[in-house]
Amino acid sequence: MVMPAFKTSGAAARLDLNLFRVMDAVYEHGGISGAARHLHLSQPAVSHALARLRRLWGDPLFVRQGNQMVPTELTRRVIGEVQAHLRGLQSLMGQADTFDPLTLNMTLRLGMRDVLEAITLPPLMASLGRVAPHVKLASVRVPRDALERSLTLGEVDLVIDRQRRVAGRIRGEHLADEDLAVLVRRDHPLQGPLDVPSYFAQQHVMVTLQPDQPDPLQAVWAAQGLGEREVILRCQHYFAAANVVVASDALLTLPRTYAEQLTRALPLTLRELPVPVPPIGIWMYWHADREADPVHRWMRDSVAAGARQAMR
Repeated sequence: MVMPAFKTSGAAARLDLNLFRVMDAVYEHGGISGAARHLHLSQPAVSHALARLRRLWGDPLFVRQGNQMVPTELTRRVIGEVQAHLRGLQSLMGQADTFDPLTLNMTLRLGMRDVLEAITLPPLMASLGRVAPHVKLASVRVPRDALERSLTLGEVDLVIDRQRRVAGRIRGEHLADEDLAVLVRRDHPLQGPLDVPSYFAQQHVMVTLQPDQPDPLQAVWAAQGLGEREVILRCQHYFAAANVVVASDALLTLPRTYAEQLTRALPLTLRELPVPVPPIGIWMYWHADREADPVHRWMRDSVAAGARQAMR
């Protein structure tokens, strides 16, 4: 394939090869923000690089349609060869592609829910403070139906969530299995171990993302011939739910690691769940485009180590 000539005279002599990385990233991630996350650059830096590319090519290269940057005909014609050359360069440089975490100055965006924040962030931040003191974290909530889109667009670097089916170019790694436990207030009328009749006779607080979401454990109850729990409150956060339990006779069923943390912060007692429930698989997800990136690989290893330390 013959590459189109640059419009600007002498452009090839002044060409910055990093501009092609920007072109590839915008193409793969469909926008400026996703490309910026992938390249560990600011959005203005990516926009500036794209403006330089447009001047060099004499073509818009990408045009905005809704929330996406759509490639022009020129970009579609040349992107295959651009990517082939980039892969060749990356292969040549791979053996020398090292870095020192002490020098990293970046923000890692993690997608997770509040219960996983409470479990994983304390050991992770302590570890980063020692080995990568300039790395910052931003935790955001990613709806489960938006996991693939958020990773593909580079809105987050990693997602930690329950095990789920993923398609396309999303990769995953198992971190831990979490058992469930029950929290009651310390002076609850029910003393001693919970049994099945007592558990179902009590009122319950449940944490859900939607006010009309069904009981996520109902399939477990039904498989064992049990009835339904009487849920008197559906709320968004486990800490709020735990405070309701402190002031009532209601029960709260939740992951054991976080339940243990809450007993150290609030006047609560942990009881064993009297119904056998399969453990919850906790996984880490990322996009395949980041697989070989040494910085991202280091981030994955660091996050996985922190999560496993917290949930062991």
